[in-house]
Amino acid sequence: MPKILEKITLAPKIHQLRFCVPELVKKALPGQFVILRANEYGERIPMSIAQMDKKKGILTIVVLEVGKSTALLGSLKTGDEISDLLGPLGNPTEMKLFGTVVCVGGGIGIAPLYTLIEGFKSLGNKIITIIGAKTKESVIKEEELRKISDRVLVTTDDGSYGIKGFVTDALKELLKNEKIDLVMAVGPVLMMKAVSQMTKAYNLKTWVSLNPIMIDGTGMCGGCRVLIDGKNKFACVDGPDFEASLVDFDNLIQRQKCYLQQEKTAYARSNQR
Repeated sequence: MPKILEKITLAPKIHQLRFCVPELVKKALPGQFVILRANEYGERIPMSIAQMDKKKGILTIVVLEVGKSTALLGSLKTGDEISDLLGPLGNPTEMKLFGTVVCVGGGIGIAPLYTLIEGFKSLGNKIITIIGAKTKESVIKEEELRKISDRVLVTTDDGSYGIKGFVTDALKELLKNEKIDLVMAVGPVLMMKAVSQMTKAYNLKTWVSLNPIMIDGTGMCGGCRVLIDGKNKFACVDGPDFEASLVDFDNLIQRQKCYLQQEKTAYARSNQR
C-alpha cells in the first residue's frame, strides 16, 4: 500500500501529500490525474497530479477537505498508508509551442498548474500565471510557480493580497494589453465558466480541465459524463481537458449538485464521531 512520504498543510484544510510510486510517475504526463482511496471503505477520489519527480519517482497531490473522504485524507500523517493509488489516468494536455500561454488557477486548481507550466515552458512558451483565492491565507504554491513562470499575478476575493477581485479581472487586463495565444484554466467550475465566457469574446483558444463526478476513472461507469458541443463525453477517458467554448457548464454545475446534500450529511456525521 502506498505510504505518505510527506504531508504538509499549505493552508486551512488544504494539504500536500507525497508518495513514492516510480512506475506511475514514470508514465505520467502533464494534465493527467490519479484516483485514490484512503482505506478499504473509502470513496474513490480523483486527484490532479500537482507535481512529479521522475528521477526519484515521487508523486505530489494536493487535497482540499470538502467532504468525508477528503477529510479522512486530510487527517492522515506522514508515514501513514492509503489503500489504493491508481494512475496515470486521462489524456495528457497537448504540449507544443503556442507562444504566450496564460495558465489560470483558482483555489485547489492552482496545484496542478505546476506540471502544466513545466511542460509548456520546456517547449519555449512564455508563461503568464494567474492564481486566485478567497483570502491571502488561502493562496497556495505561489513561490514555486514564480520560479517557473515568466510572470505571476495573484488575486484575492477580499483584497487581502495581490489584486482585489477574481482571476477574470486580471485576465481581462492581460487580454486588453497583450497578445495571448492560449489560455489554460483549472479550478472551480464557475471560475472556468467565467474564463471561457471572457476568452470566447476574443476568439481565443482556451482549454479547461474538468473534474466532474467520477467513480472508476476508466470510462466504465459513465458517472463523469459531460456535454461537449451537445454530445456526451466522459471526462475520465475523453478528457480531462476540453475546448472551453464547447463545454455546457450549466449542465456540469447541475450535475455537481446532485449529491451535495448527501455529502454534507456524511461530512457532518464523520465529525460527530
